[in-house]
Amino acid sequence: MRKLLVIGIGAGNPEHMTVQAINGLNRADVLFIPDKGATKNDLAQLRRQICDRFVTNPKSRRVEFDVPVRAEPSPSYRTTVDDWHEAIAAIYEGLIRDELAEDGCGAFLIWGDPSLYDSALRILERVRQRRNVEFELEVIPGITAVQALAASHKMALNRIGDPVLITTGRRLTEEGMPGNAGSTVVMLDGKCAFNTLDDDNLVIHWGAYLGTPDEIVISGRLGDVGTEIERVREEARQSKGWIMDTYLLRKPGEPEE
Repeated sequence: MRKLLVIGIGAGNPEHMTVQAINGLNRADVLFIPDKGATKNDLAQLRRQICDRFVTNPKSRRVEFDVPVRAEPSPSYRTTVDDWHEAIAAIYEGLIRDELAEDGCGAFLIWGDPSLYDSALRILERVRQRRNVEFELEVIPGITAVQALAASHKMALNRIGDPVLITTGRRLTEEGMPGNAGSTVVMLDGKCAFNTLDDDNLVIHWGAYLGTPDEIVISGRLGDVGTEIERVREEARQSKGWIMDTYLLRKPGEPEE
């Protein structure tokens, strides 16, 4: 039976690769590398650099594939994402069927960690449910942007006795700052949702291109640095053609145990 490895490759620094991830790359006959178009070529190029640096298996080969662009959100966000995932599932199915031998091993290289705000595992489950190709699945964890953010800001993710909540920019805009979290990590925020909050005293720790030579980090009182982050973010996005960023919000002060 075919075997698929879903490998977390870290948040952007090739040195985020774990020994387990490197060994996984070298077990694979085929390394699947997604291409999200010219504006995001850096993302595919990083995967190529990782393969150049760490793959020593002379029998492995790389297969690059185009990733369809997600449509602009319709009135139903879930419907838009569902249609997008269905299109990618069809591509995955073709790759598995056409590029892997019946007893072959393939690897998908996933930015960050496959289990945190990435849909590869859900999409592969769609492929499995179609019952056109059979495969075993193995997941290899990776360093997340959340971990890289905390490391770059030289801070602990949580405060003493405080919970941590991970959410999205869309949720932050719709629901505001969660009341049950001492620290809130926000991912997938394309519109600087922190500027919709009405508490200027929140502390924000923001980072983009974490772990890479292009890394940018800013922290401070939201009322003081929110506008600066929005400006710096847009300038970076225009310069590179894409941006990947995340941030942590919390009220000032250290809570007691």
